[in-house]
Amino acid sequence: MGETLPSMRQPETLEPVTNQLLRDQIDWLWQHQLLGRLHGMSDAEYFWEPAVGCWSVRPRGTGSAPIQVGAGEMTIDFAVPEPDPPPFTTIAWRLGHLIVSVLGLRNASHFGREPVDYESFEYASTAQEALAQLNTEYRIWLAGVEALGEDGLKRPCGEAEGPFAPDPMARLVLHIHRELIHHLSEVCLLRDLYRHTNPNGAST
Repeated sequence: MGETLPSMRQPETLEPVTNQLLRDQIDWLWQHQLLGRLHGMSDAEYFWEPAVGCWSVRPRGTGSAPIQVGAGEMTIDFAVPEPDPPPFTTIAWRLGHLIVSVLGLRNASHFGREPVDYESFEYASTAQEALAQLNTEYRIWLAGVEALGEDGLKRPCGEAEGPFAPDPMARLVLHIHRELIHHLSEVCLLRDLYRHTNPNGAST
């Protein structure tokens, strides 16, 4: 309640400003809501497993998920097909999903990032390393969206998006922003839950 709308940069002309609006929407959220909520995350929060059988990011060889992959010392848990219901996932898993699947793959497909996938990525062993990875991918994404301009938002996504190949890039941008809002809201809620259930171990 009482929040003010993000200030918008005034366009120099009356040309369409869809690209600017898309970027301002997610970056206002990033700068004014998410960064503060993610600041100071501890490794205990990052790896916290609030339920039995969680999927997470773990030191190689220590997990029990059907599939555990990663290029470095840490691996991420998952299964194909995904169980129903799927296991509860830790903050580490959710950040790994955002970094690789939501942003990294799209940055590679559309904005010149080197190829990446779950198997080839080196997952973070600390919360701060993971947040730095997330910030790097987010910056590549935001710059890539800006470079599309107005016309680029109208072109088809292409074969990298499978059955959604004919859809315009604007729809992909909206989808990725929705995924960021969705999963980072979950991360923030898990931080709140951790602090209320582990008052002596909460980060400051």
